[in-house]
Amino acid sequence: MVNLLNCSGHHRAMKVLVLLALVAYIVSVWGNLTTIGSMNEGQVKKIEEKIEEAVGPLRDKVKDLELSVSKKYPPVKFLSEKDRKRILVTGGAGFVGSHLADKLMMDGHEVTVIDNFFTGRKRNVEHWLGHENFELINHDVVEPLYVEVDQIYHLASPASPPNYMYNPIKTLKTNTIGTLNMLGLAKRVGARLLLASTSEVYGDPEEHPQGESYWGHVNPIGPRACYDEGKRVAETMCYAYQKQEGVEVRVARIFNTFGPRMHMNDGRVVSNFILQALQTEPLTVYGTGGQTRSFQYVSDLVNGLVSLMNSNVSSPVNLGNPEEHSIMEFARIIKSLVGSSSPIVNLPEAQDDPQRRNPDIQKARKLLGWEPAVPLEEGLDKTIEYFRKELEHQDNNQYRPQPKLAKTKKTRYRHL
Repeated sequence: MVNLLNCSGHHRAMKVLVLLALVAYIVSVWGNLTTIGSMNEGQVKKIEEKIEEAVGPLRDKVKDLELSVSKKYPPVKFLSEKDRKRILVTGGAGFVGSHLADKLMMDGHEVTVIDNFFTGRKRNVEHWLGHENFELINHDVVEPLYVEVDQIYHLASPASPPNYMYNPIKTLKTNTIGTLNMLGLAKRVGARLLLASTSEVYGDPEEHPQGESYWGHVNPIGPRACYDEGKRVAETMCYAYQKQEGVEVRVARIFNTFGPRMHMNDGRVVSNFILQALQTEPLTVYGTGGQTRSFQYVSDLVNGLVSLMNSNVSSPVNLGNPEEHSIMEFARIIKSLVGSSSPIVNLPEAQDDPQRRNPDIQKARKLLGWEPAVPLEEGLDKTIEYFRKELEHQDNNQYRPQPKLAKTKKTRYRHL
């Protein structure tokens, strides 16, 4: 059953329940009296004291609720009912999804986020909880969902290798059954759906840079196949629904993205290097480090997703940064920005690790007017600062048991 974690009516409902409880209490007190007229002054005073005992805490509770309702939210643009859209973001409590929810909320739309919290975190969207335009639902996309929306951003899926390799069947179900459910919802309510696909559909590419017309070079039974092939099937489903059922679809092939709210332990190169550098641990490079990647900042990706959703482009579009860096070069950049003395060490190369990954974004430039705007070092500085604060928060909240004292026969104490 869908669990509504927060909605604007929650606080109002609580206030009503508090008032009803108060009324019920007063009625019960007065109902126990045989006749009101027979009470003496002492009895009346006792009843008044009992009522005040009950009312006091309830009054404080109402004040607390009013304060929570009036909490400050990020600035939100006002849109007329005609321009305001009802938007669903699956996986909206995750890294990219939460940043997308931020933009859609600040643009003035009504946003419903669903997440099963496998990799998403409530704290990523908690600053919107209670806002009248925002709703957070604990729900897994492999189960059907019944909501009325105008647009669906389908981002739900584990995206880092450790997460999708940990449960490959779940990853496949999310990308196939989950996508099927969202396409079914889009068909029922007449919504437009954007699929967050991935550059992983190109596998270990033999074409460089990778354009949207490239079919890919994917190992269908390798350790990454559950994610790669899951996304390839999801794309196939989208275009089948578009052709057969008339569902409006958009497909974004997302390249490496980084920024605040990344999981520190998601196993991807950006988070690995930053975490290792901040903790003065060796930066681990798999293979020679000659493999290349292209890194875009999360705000650039979010702008690209919104532009694609609101465009007339129904064919796949690459969203990534065409600026290419080797893994070894990237490790040195992060080490320098952090100011770390960490050594860089080489480990055996991972299976099916793509040697080159670089997007051709001519299509996005021409049809969407989109390209990355945030310089690499600027984005890395913001991400490093986020990770630094996360480590401090983790350290401050870590439980450290106090040494126990044990009695000896002479009743002297020693530390264990």
